[in-house]
Amino acid sequence: MHHHVRTLGNLHIILGILGIVAGMILYGIISVGGIISGDAEAISITQIVGISIGGLLFLLSIPSIIGGWGILRYKYWAKVLLIVIGCLDLLNFPLGTLLGAYTIWVLLSNETSNLFETSSTS
Repeated sequence: MHHHVRTLGNLHIILGILGIVAGMILYGIISVGGIISGDAEAISITQIVGISIGGLLFLLSIPSIIGGWGILRYKYWAKVLLIVIGCLDLLNFPLGTLLGAYTIWVLLSNETSNLFETSSTS
C-alpha cells in the first residue's frame, strides 16, 4: 500500500496544481473578454466573475495540495482531510469520481491504517 499512498498523494498535488492553473486561466480569459468589449460596466462585471470563479477554483484546490503533501508524510490529519475531499470528489464526474473512489479505497484499507499507526509511533 506504500505505492498506492504515494500515488494518491501525488495525484492530489498534481490535480490541485492543475486546479489553480485552471482558475488563473479562466480568470484571464474572462477578464480579457470584458476588456475586449471596451465597455466599462462589462469590464467590472467580468473582473468580478473572473475573480469569483478563479478564487473558487483556487480555494478548492489548496486543501487537495495540502492533503497530498501530508499523506506523502503519513500524517493522520492528512488521511482524514483526503477522505473528506475524496467523498466530495465523488460528485465531480468523471475524473473526480475516479479520484474520489481511489482515495476512499486506499485510505480506508486496513493495510493503509497500519501504515499510519506505524508512522505515528516512530
